[in-house]
Order: sequence, then C-alpha cells, then structure tokens
Amino acid sequence: MLLLLLSIIVLHVAVLVLLFVSTIVSQWIVGNGHATDLWQNCSTSSSGNVHHCFSSSPNEWLQSVQATMILSIIFSILSLFLFFCQLFTLTKGGRFYITGIFQILAALPSLDKSDRAQETTSVFLKDKS
Repeated sequence: MLLLLLSIIVLHVAVLVLLFVSTIVSQWIVGNGHATDLWQNCSTSSSGNVHHCFSSSPNEWLQSVQATMILSIIFSILSLFLFFCQLFTLTKGGRFYITGIFQILAALPSLDKSDRAQETTSVFLKDKS
C-alpha cells in the first residue's frame, strides 16, 4: 500500500513538472532566424544569439491556449494538494474521487491546447508557403 501511495505521489509530481515545462518552454516554430513559442516571438542571428523578443500576438486562439495551460497547472496543483489532504483525513479504504476529478480537469485543458496548437500551426505553415 505504501508503494502504491508513493507511486501516486510520483505520478502527481511528474505531471506537474511536465505541465510546467510544456507551458514555459514550448517552442512551436524554429527556423529562418525566427523562433515562436507560446509567450513570445524572437528573432535570432545566424550564430544563435537572440536579438529581439516581442510578446506573442494578441490572437484569440493564442490567449485561449495560454489560459487553458494555466488552468491545467492550477488544477494539477489543486489535485496534488487535495491528494495530501485526503490521504490524512479519509478513513481506511476511502476513495480519492475528488483528487481524480481534479486530475481529469487538469488533463482536459492540455488536450485542448495540443489540439489547438496542431490546428493553428498547420494553418500558420500553410499561410507561410
């Protein structure tokens, strides 16, 4: 039972780390002296030095992706917190339904983000060519 609880804690922490990494360092398009990610657009020189970074365009789809990723991180943190609260307050044999619901809520915005990113990246690449 202890091994199961430790594996669940490791799973929660791993999901949280992956969400932070995918939100902070998510370069979608790199090339031609230009790098675009979720938060900013940067122009680079041929040696790889960054010259100018501007905030990403105020497109509605980009703002929705940013909001859903932040929501996903918030739900994941709440899920981990509720897991610890339920771990010490539930009776023996109790179910972790609330933690599971919040973990599912954390996964849904990430799926939406990946779907929107795939759609908009393909549209963006079609416009470039």
